[in-house]
Amino acid sequence: GMHFFNPVPMMKLVEVIPALQTAVETKDLALAMAKKIGKTAITCKDTPGFVVNRLFVPYIIDAVRLLEEGVASAEDIDTAMKLGCNMPMGPLEFQDFAGVDIGYHVINIFHDYMKQERFAAPGLLRNMIKAGYVGRKAGKGFYDYSEEK
Repeated sequence: GMHFFNPVPMMKLVEVIPALQTAVETKDLALAMAKKIGKTAITCKDTPGFVVNRLFVPYIIDAVRLLEEGVASAEDIDTAMKLGCNMPMGPLEFQDFAGVDIGYHVINIFHDYMKQERFAAPGLLRNMIKAGYVGRKAGKGFYDYSEEK
């Protein structure tokens, strides 16, 4: 399989995931195709999240937990990651962009598969979804977007 990232035209990475029965030639074809369309490809095992999301999901969870615990505001958490780690978007901004409900669903898939507490969804996400605060598409998430509509 090939895992592209959104928005596809902007994101340069593709994760290539060969199954056990995938021929080497097929994997090589996928890698060549990725290169031909201007992407950088990595190869990884077929596991939930592959590489990027396996690292990214706990990052999002920890950002929400920091907010939940009152360690810092949403703005300060996002600013810290943008300026301290050169991220183009903070973790909470990203959740608002992608959809808090979508992030919650992905987190639950990880938790169900991994059976590790570090993948448990923070209660704040569930409460936000119940309130309809699912991000930009709803006009409110970790930030208020009502002026944008």
